[in-house]
Amino acid sequence: MINELYLLNGSEVTHLDMILDRFKQVDNGVIFMLIREIQEKDNKEVESLIRTCLIEFGGDKPGCAWSDPDLGRFYQVYQNEKSKYWVVEENNKIVAGCGIGSLNGIQNTCELQKMYSLKEIRGTGIASELMKTSLDFAKEHYEKCYLETFSNMVAANKFYKKHGFIQLGKPLIVTEHYACDVWYVKAL
Repeated sequence: MINELYLLNGSEVTHLDMILDRFKQVDNGVIFMLIREIQEKDNKEVESLIRTCLIEFGGDKPGCAWSDPDLGRFYQVYQNEKSKYWVVEENNKIVAGCGIGSLNGIQNTCELQKMYSLKEIRGTGIASELMKTSLDFAKEHYEKCYLETFSNMVAANKFYKKHGFIQLGKPLIVTEHYACDVWYVKAL
């Protein structure tokens, strides 16, 4: 049973001492997670995370992240000033990730990309923190955020709506993710 969740956000190290003090006071039932930008050493582990989640939801097919040629090289892909990818690390294991990248063809609009988390950490609140981190960054560079997903990811769809994303009747733009059947946009 999880009693408490402790989160370190790499960009908010001022709270580190307070979190570590509280962490030391809890004997059991603790999850200790760190949100940080992707590092080159994370590439294969992030690819494995995404493929695991896609298999769970039947997304191991062409027309979605499964066939993305950059899936195993996110560190290299997210190295420009208007895109970033973050991972959530728990006990030296990557358990979630999410990125922001430009949406080619639409000015001032980014895309929430490759937001996945392992089943065992869903419901802990970490996805909300990861979303906040991603959208805070997006607000610095864009006016809108777009995303594509699958209708059978029921909890994810509820999560996006809870965070202010508005469902669209069709894609905002044609992308290589033609297998996705739900689209959202959010004003930043």
